[in-house]
Parts: sequence; structure tokens; C-alpha cells
Amino acid sequence: MTMAKRNSLLPDRHPQQDFFVCDIVDAVPKGDMGSMEHPVFTLTTKPDMKPREYHNGENFLKISPSPKGLATVHDRDVLIYCISQCMAALNQGKKVNRRLKIQAHDLLVATNRQTSGRGYELLKDTLRRLQGTQIETNITQGGKEHFSVFGLIDRADVTRETRDGRMQDIEITLSEWVFDAIENQHVLTLSREYFRLRSPIERRLYELARKHCGQQRKWQISLANLLVKAGSQSTLKEFKRMLGKFLADQDHFPEYRFEMSDNMVTVYPKKKEKQVTALPSLLLSNSAIEEGKQYAVGWDV
Repeated sequence: MTMAKRNSLLPDRHPQQDFFVCDIVDAVPKGDMGSMEHPVFTLTTKPDMKPREYHNGENFLKISPSPKGLATVHDRDVLIYCISQCMAALNQGKKVNRRLKIQAHDLLVATNRQTSGRGYELLKDTLRRLQGTQIETNITQGGKEHFSVFGLIDRADVTRETRDGRMQDIEITLSEWVFDAIENQHVLTLSREYFRLRSPIERRLYELARKHCGQQRKWQISLANLLVKAGSQSTLKEFKRMLGKFLADQDHFPEYRFEMSDNMVTVYPKKKEKQVTALPSLLLSNSAIEEGKQYAVGWDV
């Protein structure tokens, strides 16, 4: 009996999003450059209690686990959502601060997470790991260099729950390190397909490709250096085998393609397909649009 091949992408859990929260959910995903470039998050989905150290020239990073283990690549979704909301507000000329009030359901939908009771429990564990994982580093997010010790979020408070105990409203206080990235616009736009990548190593490879290749013609790195920057705890031989398996099946991977030769890895941007934009079937006058804005503040035109 042949076992069915596991899909490399998570299902699109919310293909028809609630129209009334689409402005919040559709905020362009943004990631901070610091944790895209350096291995802040563990690649395992099991509780990881092993402290880590990373050195890159004069830069260093020490990571100590929370009682629930190290923050994972999937936990990073919460930071991406918070950063995205802040950047969207700044682009609208609004002021932002480290303390954000968000709705748990909107976060789960925007990051393609399940909205069942299990989804809310997993979100609580994510918040525990983000707050409890301790970072020691001299890596900055665009500001003045200094030594810092911090959690990825300072605190998280559930301010309202449903009768069956599900989170509704959350207040998240970002660490100054993360907020520095927002204030200095030390962020990059991410593909929405990032949230559908099932494998932690594929998410990490995307982050590195987005940070270092971007829109350049290509980016090259040795296999040994890629292992370190990815934060993998595998041996070089095992990492090469794992990467080879990914290279053989990367059609699903967003924006970039990888090649490997003689222990060197090269990343190229994928060619974008030309999109044909349909003409709108209904044209509204400027006065009608302005009147509509008064009745539906914040809605997409």
C-alpha cells in the first residue's frame, strides 16, 4: 500500500474572510529584518529546551528557553501580525506604540491558523514562549548599538474571553527590540503564502531569501554558512540531505527558487507571471466615493 504524499502547503483555512475585518486581516505582512537575518527562532515544533548561541563577526545572539521551550518559527506569526498592523497604521499617518490591542480571531485568520478551540490554546502557548524566551544580543534593529536582554514580547494580557474560555481581546506589549524595527522601518514585506508553508525550515529559508536576495539577480551562500544562519541543529550531512529533498520539490515555494552545487547554495527570484487586471464593472463618481467613506469609515473603497 502506497502512502499519500503529504502536501507541502498548509490548507488555505480562511479563503472567504469576513468582509468586516478584511482591512485588518489584509494588512501587508511585514517581518523585522533582525530576526529574518539571524536565527532567533527554533526550527522544531516540539518543546526545545536547549539554549543557543550564534556569532556573526562582532554580532552575537544568545537564546534561552522559556518554561514552554524556545519560541518557534511558527510563533513568529504573532510578531509578523503585530508589525504589520503597526506599519499599516503608520502608513495611514497614525501614531503607534509598543502596546497593541488586537482581536485573537483576526490574528488567527490573518496568519492562516485554525480558529477552533485548539487554535486558541496553541495561541496561548505561543504567547508564553514569545514572552518567556530570553534574548541576549548586541544586534540592533536600526538604532544605536547596545547590549540588550529581553523577551520577544514584554507581556500579553487576555482582556476579554468568551463564555467557553476562548480569547477575544488581547493586549500585547512588544519588546523595545521589535518596536525599534518598526520605528526605524527596519522591516520587509513578506508573501502571504509564507503562512501556508508547513515546514519550519522552508519558512526559515524564505526569510533568508527575502532578506538577502530580495529583488537582486541572485544570492549565494555556502552550505555550511546557510546551516548556521538557518539555525539548524542538524549535522552538515543531514542538512544537505534535507535541503536536497526540498530542492527536488519547491514548486510551491513563494517568490524564490534554490539551487545547490559543490556545497554552494544559490537563490534566484522566480519570474513573475504577467497578471491581467479586469476592468471594473461599475464606476463611481468622486462624490459618491466620498459619501461612502463617511458611512463606512476605514472600509476599502
